[in-house]
Amino acid sequence: MKVTFHGDDLPSSREFDVTGGDKDSWHIPEEVPVAFVYNRRNYAVMMATPDDLADFAVGFSLTEKIVREPWDIISLDVYQTEQGADLRFKITNEALEILDVIQRRRNLVGSASCGVCGLENADVLFRKLDPVSDRPIDIDENTLASALHALRDHQALGNLTRTVHAAAWADLSGRIKIVREDVGRHNALDKLLGAMAMTKANVDKGFVVMSSRCSYEIIEKAATCGIKALISVSAPTAFALRKAKEANMALFANSDGGPVRLI
Repeated sequence: MKVTFHGDDLPSSREFDVTGGDKDSWHIPEEVPVAFVYNRRNYAVMMATPDDLADFAVGFSLTEKIVREPWDIISLDVYQTEQGADLRFKITNEALEILDVIQRRRNLVGSASCGVCGLENADVLFRKLDPVSDRPIDIDENTLASALHALRDHQALGNLTRTVHAAAWADLSGRIKIVREDVGRHNALDKLLGAMAMTKANVDKGFVVMSSRCSYEIIEKAATCGIKALISVSAPTAFALRKAKEANMALFANSDGGPVRLI
C-alpha cells in the first residue's frame, strides 16, 4: 500500500491559557472531522484525534469489513487542512464490490462515542460473531496486571491531556508492544488494529488492553480482526459481554482486587 501525505501535520493537542488552579496552561486534545473516501465514494466522517491517520485508515477499513487485508488498499492519500483530514483510498475491484453491497453505510458525521449511527437497521447489531478460537484462552492474572500497570507509561497523549483513550497490544508476558490513542475509544482501537495489521502482528501471541469501558463495538471490532483476548480498565456492558461470549473471546476487567476474568 502506497501512503502519501499532503499538507502540514495536524496537532494532536493544543495548549490553552487557563485561569485559576495551580497551572497557567492546559493541554487539550484535538478532535477534527476525518473523512473516509473510497474510490471517490464518500463513506463516513468520523470525529477523531488527527494522529496515526494511516493506521486509522487501515483499521477502520478492516473493522468495517470494506477490505479483508491491508493490501486490498492500493493507495492512500491523506489530505490535511486546518479543518480536518480527508483519507482518500484507492481499493481493489473486489473490495469495491464489497463496499457496494455492504449494509452499513455511513453518509453522516459519526460521533466519537457512537457506533450505531449510519446502520440501516438494528438487525446488524445482532448478527452472530464468528468465533476467534475454539474456547476462550487463559492468561495469567499477573500478566494482565503487568500490562495494565505498564499502559500508563505508554500513554503520551493521555498523560499530557488526561482526557483521551488508549488501546494497546501486549504480548503474553504482559509487555506493551503497540499503543494508539484517540478521543474516541473505538477510534483508538481502529488505530491499534491498523498498526497491528501493517506490522503483521501475530494475534495469537498477545491481547488487547483498553483504557476505557468495553462496549459491544470494542468486542465486535476486535473479533473482526481475530483478537482472542481483551482486558479493559472498566467493566463491560452486558451486550459486550454477550458478544464476547459469542465470539469465544477471553474477556477481563480490572477491579480493586486486580484483573477479573469474565469469560
